[in-house]
Amino acid sequence: MSKADSLQHVLNRGLVAIIRAPSSEKIVRIARALLDGGIDVIEVTFTVPGALEVLQEVDEELGNEILLGAGTILDTETARAAILAGAQFIVTPTVNLDVIQLCRRYDKLCLPGAYTPTEILTAWEAGGDIIKVFPADIGGPAYLKALRGPLPQVPLMPTGGVNLDTLRDFLAAGACAVGLGGALVEPEAERSGDMQRIQKQAARFVDAIRAFRDSTPAG
Repeated sequence: MSKADSLQHVLNRGLVAIIRAPSSEKIVRIARALLDGGIDVIEVTFTVPGALEVLQEVDEELGNEILLGAGTILDTETARAAILAGAQFIVTPTVNLDVIQLCRRYDKLCLPGAYTPTEILTAWEAGGDIIKVFPADIGGPAYLKALRGPLPQVPLMPTGGVNLDTLRDFLAAGACAVGLGGALVEPEAERSGDMQRIQKQAARFVDAIRAFRDSTPAG
């Protein structure tokens, strides 16, 4: 999938599932549960033990069915390794201009993390495709709406603080997509291996985004 296609895919879906886990053993099963629940944009964070091997496993099992990304990328070496392992998009927690440039070189989608208006514009002007507003629980939907005022051209994806109670407010504030971690792959469900719970939670978010878009006039 080209970078342009990957970007459109994320925008069409409206969410990125973030898998963070203390152990790598359940990651492929979690990714499958998310897919069964209707989510096919999935980020594996590099805080997961053995993340590179996990990324390869997910790509081998589900690469033809999902848009796979690598998150918590802090440097170009890790970004390149993740891309070679199958990542179609790269997510960072901070503005790293070298990582953004590397993604452009490899024609891969880049979602750099930023928070202040200066950071967001810097990441956007450097070539970030969607700017991850992180941590979005600080400021919430009101902060996102305030950012959209002077920066309407920048696609913003709040991450942190997005759950089923706040989702609609973030979307109404102008989020082009949302990043979902613990509210989606709940820690207790991950620990107990309750894949049915994860699948059902994924379906709830998919339905909620669809309902919001159906109720909101285009443009």
